[in-house]
Amino acid sequence: MPELPEVEVTRLSFADLITGAELLSVWMGKPLRWPLGTDVQSLVGLRVLGVRRRGKYLLVDFSQGLLLIHLGMSGSLTFTPQVLAAAFPQPGPHDHFDMHTSQGVLRLHDPRRFGAVVFVPDESAPMAQKLLGSLGVEPLTDAFDVTTFHAGLKARSAAIKQVLLTGDLVVGVGNIYACEALFMAGIRPTLAARRVSKPRAAKLHAAIRSVLARALEQGGTTLKDFSNARGETGYFQLETAVYGRAGLACQQCQQPVRVVRQGQRSTFYCATCQSR
Repeated sequence: MPELPEVEVTRLSFADLITGAELLSVWMGKPLRWPLGTDVQSLVGLRVLGVRRRGKYLLVDFSQGLLLIHLGMSGSLTFTPQVLAAAFPQPGPHDHFDMHTSQGVLRLHDPRRFGAVVFVPDESAPMAQKLLGSLGVEPLTDAFDVTTFHAGLKARSAAIKQVLLTGDLVVGVGNIYACEALFMAGIRPTLAARRVSKPRAAKLHAAIRSVLARALEQGGTTLKDFSNARGETGYFQLETAVYGRAGLACQQCQQPVRVVRQGQRSTFYCATCQSR
């Protein structure tokens, strides 16, 4: 957490508000996962051209260069419009980056400091390639092709859920949504990816797109502290079929939902509905 839907919901909540703004000042607090990559004063005077997303990264395009923002495990962004900026609070112990613009203030709040804010001159820069270069296709675009997806699965011997989480085949399918998509497709999370047939890969492909699209409609998933840049929480957690429901009755067969550990993550599934 946050996963693709939460990152996209965050982008949508402030992208239009900050596009066209001029950077007036930048403040950087405690070090995050990687250094900013430039002196904060060098950003002053740049103009925001737009905000994109690649996987779980937000890309803030400037008139020169761009900023890569990752929310880590518990990070969130807030945007305070310029009309309210006079009452903007001083940074707290878990605030690590403020970008004051002519249209408002963008702040990164990250209690666990697993997030990142990195400036690069362009997407061909070594640091940009390190962070973005190995990412798989976007699941909600036409580039997410069933045939290519199945071929990628056939080349992997790891468990199907672990392959989804890796992100080099398809991006953004984090723990919550992998559990939900595998349940929808009727596939056991521990099944070796190479054993997924093409018809079942097609079901999983459709399930991934369906689950992520629904999560976007619901504003993402708020388990503890996620909210978008306007402070609004998500509601997808209210309708999960298996995630977070260990011991409760499966909504399809009434058997108890099970939980196992895979790669230090909790995997929720139904042994009856996901028999293989």
